[in-house]
Amino acid sequence: APSRYRRFLRLCEEWPVEETRRPRDLGAVLRQRVAQAFREGENTPISDPEACDQMYESLVRIHTNFYKNKYPRLKDTTFTGVTVEDCRGILGTDLLKQMEDMKKGTWKRLREKFSAKKPEEDLK
Repeated sequence: APSRYRRFLRLCEEWPVEETRRPRDLGAVLRQRVAQAFREGENTPISDPEACDQMYESLVRIHTNFYKNKYPRLKDTTFTGVTVEDCRGILGTDLLKQMEDMKKGTWKRLREKFSAKKPEEDLK
């Protein structure tokens, strides 16, 4: 168990966290799940070591771009012509928040803008 814990910690250190997608970022979720799974650190008992090792190997393949390197793409765009950079911008938390604001009705936006209390308090 100690070596498994250290391997997962090393993977968490290497895995980048993308700040533009902070609450939805795979690196942040990975860190959270490792902290939950190994609550007692190196002393955490592992009920299914094979599944733990398989999970680690799968995450390493994702992190090292194993399949991206094994099956290289001819172009770095999708069938729509959108580039990787465009996708990152579209999936950023800031843009998603703007889209959520656009989905709100005019009345709700005005109410939130001029109301001193939060909309969640109205539900109580």
